Order: sequence, then structure tokens, then C-alpha cells
Amino acid sequence: MTAPCPLCGKEKLLTKAVGVCAECLRNHAEEAKPFVERARLRSRRLFRLPGAPPKAPEGKPCGICVHECRIPEGGVGFCALPWGDRLEARVSWYHDPLPTNCVADFVCPGGTGAGYPRYAHKCGPEYGYKNLAVFYEACSFDCLYCQNWHYRVDGPRREPVGPEALVQAVDARTSCICFFGGDPTPQLPHALRAAELALEANPQRILRICFETNGSMSRSLLAHAVELALASGGVIKFDLKAWNPLVHYALTGAPNDRTLENFAWVAEKFLLRPEVPLLVASILLVPGYVDVAEVGPLARFIADLNPQIPLSLLAFHPNCLMDDLPCTSRAHMERCVRAAKEAGLAHVHAGNPHLLWPGDYEG
Repeated sequence: MTAPCPLCGKEKLLTKAVGVCAECLRNHAEEAKPFVERARLRSRRLFRLPGAPPKAPEGKPCGICVHECRIPEGGVGFCALPWGDRLEARVSWYHDPLPTNCVADFVCPGGTGAGYPRYAHKCGPEYGYKNLAVFYEACSFDCLYCQNWHYRVDGPRREPVGPEALVQAVDARTSCICFFGGDPTPQLPHALRAAELALEANPQRILRICFETNGSMSRSLLAHAVELALASGGVIKFDLKAWNPLVHYALTGAPNDRTLENFAWVAEKFLLRPEVPLLVASILLVPGYVDVAEVGPLARFIADLNPQIPLSLLAFHPNCLMDDLPCTSRAHMERCVRAAKEAGLAHVHAGNPHLLWPGDYEG
């Protein structure tokens, strides 16, 4: 579980995928950066991804996400997709019976009946209905603990399909569509068009449009997603990875400034539809890296925007390149729930409780 950090020498919860402890990432950034850069390159090479966002002078500007790639002829962006309008996508979908393990399940119409009767079929969990879960096979981040990393390596990549094929999967018992992944961001034009077509094909009925995302998309695409979610009773779910920029970069390979700016922008619209929360935040509690030192500032950031914005703290389990860490401990979860409430948040939820390790790593 623990090992000496090569920078500070202290016995810490440490993953080989990063190489140094979170304390050094936060307090000794310059010394820690070489470790982080080596870790990021190892991850990118393992999955045969570009080492950095391409910036070819002659390349075509993408503009979809924070990386602002300029993709050369025959090349791909940081997300491994070629340049294009992205109205065809590498995507799959399936139906989940409601209520499901959605990040927003503790406040959304499908899990609670919030917004009944306008946005929910029942005044409680929507048993008997289902969610259309839409999985996009690309991501603008490169999280070392990604739980859905298999799409990068399991056989040949799926052939791109247009949004019309997805719309055919909406049936009479489908009450919500959730776009996730990977992340919908790199292929968000496809998701937005599919959502529009689904709503046009199913007028005068409940069909909520939701997005689960790292929030790194351009503001214009986000505005379109918010418009669809607001009108349909859907939820925009932001996964906030970390507060400290270097901790965030070490874990995800991406900056967090765009995500925080976009979150604040959506928060301005939170009161436009009070019966169903438009915006929900989640934070994955990564042992040794995402703890009270990250959750506290993130929770204060959210509370300063609006203390009614719900937050779900999620338990971690070993995965991908961070399979050398334990599951989140119950004590870790309790400390972070307490910190989020002390920051002023009114709705703090402990997610994935079945994963919680009963002990504690702090003695």
C-alpha cells in the first residue's frame, strides 16, 4: 500500500503510475514535474496515443476542447480522432433499467422522481423505465485510473456511425439519454445532433438529455448541451478530478482551468430550473491523491457558486494504470464528506459505498 516517495522520502500511499506523492505534487511542483512528464509519456505510449496535443503549423484547428489541437494531414488529435466535423462517431449504446448507477441518481428524476410530473413518470424512482446509455470511444483526458480504458485496446476500433442510428434505439420506455464515455467531448457534435433528433422524433413526452463529462469542451458546444438539458429535464454532470493543477495534470494529462471555468458558467444557470438540478458535481476519491486537500477547495469553489449544487463523492477501486492503490477507505470517505459539508454544500452524497474499504490508511 505504501512506499517511500523518491522526492520527500516519506512513506506514502504511492502509485507507480505517477511516481511521486500528492504532497510533493502540491508543494514541490518544479521537482515533481519531471516525474509527472515521464508518467504521462508512458501512459500515452502504452495506448499508442499522441504524446501531446498536436500543434502542427499547417494543421487544421479542431477547437472542440481545451487542447486546441492543430491536426496535420493524416494525423489525429490528443483524443486519437482525426480532424472533422464529428457528426459521425465511434460510439455504442445500451439500455439500463432505472433507477441506475448514474452519478446524479440521488437527485435526478430517474432516481428520485424530481420534477414530477413534467420531467418524471413517477413521484419516485422510475421503476419500469430505462436510460439509453451512450458510450463514446474517445476522451479529451487520459486518466491513469480510467474505468473504461478497455475500448482503447479491445480489438479493432468501431466504425463511425451517424446520429440517426442512435435515435432508433429510443423506445417507449426510454425516459432519458445519457451521453458519457470515454467522454462525449471529442464527439460532442454527434451527441448534440443525436439529442436533437431524438427529441424531434419523440415530441410531447418525457425524454431527458443528460451529459456526463470532464467539462473540457468549447463554450459554444457546452451552451448547446445546457440548452438541451434544461429544456428536457436533464442534468449536466461534471467530473471534477482535482483542484491542484499539477495533481490534476498528473492524474489526467490535461489542465483543469477550462473545466472549472465551464462549471462556473453552468452554475450561473442553476436557478433557471429549480425542480431538477441542472448541474451535479462528482469527485473520485483516489487514495493518496484526491483527499481532503483536494476535496475541500473544490467544495468551497462549488459552494461559492451555489451551495445547493449537489456533489457526489465516489469511491475508487484499482483500475487501469493505478491498480496498485487500495479502494477508498470508509474513513477517507467520511473525512471528505465532512470537509464538503463544512465548505457549505447542502447536498453531499457518498457514492459507490459497496467499494469502501472498512479500514483506514492513516494508522
